[in-house]
Amino acid sequence: MSAVSPTLASGSAQEALFEEDRLGKAYDVRLMARLWPFVSPYWPQMLLTLSLLVPLLLLDLLPAWLVKTGLDEIIVPAATGLPPAAAEPGLLGSLPGFVREAAEGLAQGFRALLHPPAGLDPLAWIGVLYFGVSVLGALFQFLDMWIMARTGQAAMRDLRGRVFRHVQRLHIGFFDTMPVGRLVTRATNDVENVAEMFSAGIVALVRDVLKMLGIAAFLFVFQPRIALLAFLIVPFMAVAAMVFRWKARNAYRAVRVRIARINAYVQENVSGMRVVQLFRREARNFQDFDQMNASHRDAWLQSVRYDAALFSSVELASNLTIAVVIWQSMGLAAAGTIYVFFDLMRRFFMPLRDLSAKYSVMQSSMASCERIFELMDEEPEVQDRPGAVAPHRGPQPGSVEFRNVWFRYAKGGDEADWVLRDVSFRVEPGERVAFVGATGAGKTTLIKLLTRLYDTTRGEITIDGVELRDWPQEALRRRISLVLQDVFLFTGSIHENIGLERPGIDAEAVERIARVVQAHGFVAGLPRGYAEPLRERGQNFSLGQRQLLSFARALAHGGDILILDEATSSIDAETESQVQQGIHALMTGHTALVVAHRLSTIRDVDRIYVLDHGRIVEAGNHSTLLARDGTYRALYRLQYSQQGDPAAAAR
Repeated sequence: MSAVSPTLASGSAQEALFEEDRLGKAYDVRLMARLWPFVSPYWPQMLLTLSLLVPLLLLDLLPAWLVKTGLDEIIVPAATGLPPAAAEPGLLGSLPGFVREAAEGLAQGFRALLHPPAGLDPLAWIGVLYFGVSVLGALFQFLDMWIMARTGQAAMRDLRGRVFRHVQRLHIGFFDTMPVGRLVTRATNDVENVAEMFSAGIVALVRDVLKMLGIAAFLFVFQPRIALLAFLIVPFMAVAAMVFRWKARNAYRAVRVRIARINAYVQENVSGMRVVQLFRREARNFQDFDQMNASHRDAWLQSVRYDAALFSSVELASNLTIAVVIWQSMGLAAAGTIYVFFDLMRRFFMPLRDLSAKYSVMQSSMASCERIFELMDEEPEVQDRPGAVAPHRGPQPGSVEFRNVWFRYAKGGDEADWVLRDVSFRVEPGERVAFVGATGAGKTTLIKLLTRLYDTTRGEITIDGVELRDWPQEALRRRISLVLQDVFLFTGSIHENIGLERPGIDAEAVERIARVVQAHGFVAGLPRGYAEPLRERGQNFSLGQRQLLSFARALAHGGDILILDEATSSIDAETESQVQQGIHALMTGHTALVVAHRLSTIRDVDRIYVLDHGRIVEAGNHSTLLARDGTYRALYRLQYSQQGDPAAAAR
């Protein structure tokens, strides 16, 4: 979709473009197994978190029991003159021996704790205990959340690092088809979604389930008859939660798909704002955006309906439970018992209110996991052979040879897909050769094969007599310095862009290199000199200045083979002379391969190869090729006739 294209068609075909936001299962055992190696190194933190579950549960139960003790043993007797309520029978006696003994020991210790120190009012002592339990519970809760968040972030740091390393290993053909924004999402948003699973997803769900089971077990042991009546509504809530899960799944998916459309459309229009304004597309583009915005609003409101329905259902269930407890307890249970059920049933239903948020987090995390591992499963097509070792440099390094090279980008394509057809040539150390031809002749493909961004389909390429597949990629690319037509500069200083933090390249070396390629003149005139910062892609410098900086960077790289891929095709004639001086300085002492658009820039090279439809059809120096009246001469005449130079075109 271009910046001026109409809205994408609706329906499944459109949503297929946004599989980025598909939602999978809320829990996938296969994905969790693949995630485990990133989490397992942090097992001590995980064990510590699990050990906190029991004290957290006890600290949830204690406040209600403290209030019960205050009501039944202090407040109600003081108000009515009646003796304290007797302990109510429960199921404690029916528990297994070791469980009963542990529970009785815990109860005795708690009863001993309830006795106030001498001279302190019992009710005031219970208030002190309640405050202490609340503070201790908050501290344990903080510790639990901090440990899990720290564990999740540490594991995701490792995962993010693995994703980034893997992306850097992928062959260049992968990046020709994969949008940059999608790759950025994999290493940032998707990893953050997985990290959120630790703090607000699966861990929170497990904690909530154990908490609910613990509360239910306590209430059944404490007062089974009332507990049975209070929990009658739970099966109905379980059914409601399952219905919500199925309904909310589609609602969440619709929201994510529509926000993905909005993000893509905004990014596209901002990137193409110049075209939008020049072609007066503002009104139409706003109309398209307004439709997308309204669609997102409607999808969001649908998800809000399900959230509101679940929340109100949980509130209704909680209130009905309280009504049942009041109905069954009046006259049969002490006031403290009623309060215990009020408080603990409220705590029991509280996690259900957050079910929608936790379910959304889990779905999003699982979908992000799947997308991340899909990227990790992408195998680089260009790989080092096992045991590949960088050859030693000979006395005259830098020879390049293509032997019967055939290549096509499409795997299993037909004869029409060949980009290079039986290409053979040899470049001796220190020679300067150029490649010319019409657009699509295969010039840039030669460079991609030589730098091993792709492997040949047939034939072989050697450097210093060693086939490229026998070179480790890192060692191979240390031997090659490359200058591209589209200069890419990193955000940072000029010094950092030239040296790229290579060892042995200090400030003096950077300046010396810049002088060689004619870049020092304009750099010295900058306010901060070599410390002058570059904006994104060097947009605060002219095209010619960026090109000179790229020459300096190539020279600093130290490779003995130099590749210039149409390095002057986008430079104006006034700047070209300065750039040409930099090129001549750069090629000195190197084996140079030049892909040329402007034929005037390659008159003094040792040899020129003319490509046509993937084949070398002519070879020779500038004068020889002009005298043949072949393809090169035709290209030369065409170029200079278009530039309005009849004298040059006639030569």
